[in-house]
Amino acid sequence: MRIACLAAFLLGSLLLSAQETATKIKKVPVSPTSAGSGKEMFDAYCASCHGVDGKGNGPAAPALKIQPTDLTLFAQKNGGKFPTRQVMTSIRDVTQNVHGSKEMPVWGPIFSSIGNSNPGIVTLRINNLTKYIESLQVK
Repeated sequence: MRIACLAAFLLGSLLLSAQETATKIKKVPVSPTSAGSGKEMFDAYCASCHGVDGKGNGPAAPALKIQPTDLTLFAQKNGGKFPTRQVMTSIRDVTQNVHGSKEMPVWGPIFSSIGNSNPGIVTLRINNLTKYIESLQVK
């Protein structure tokens, strides 16, 4: 009986420990990528949550309270037309009124910080990232 209780306690501790580990997201500083490559930015900044295919199935997705958006369905949900302005605004928005949960970073200020606050570089990053997300749309 004593061994069974001890085994149950250890198993419960291991499960609790595994569950706690699985629900934590490691936050790391943003590393600069090429502003000219939407794919490189997506892989570095978006894929951990949205998945490399943009379907919302990245390795960090299970730890989020609200599951990441499937980025491949924007055009389909918008009558077949990719909502370029809406996506750009969602990436840039500093008020967080237009996109996902507060767990999703607002990239405009982050891009500004890694681009020496150069608004042209920030715009280039957002444009190229948006074009890459457009390329992921289901046909």
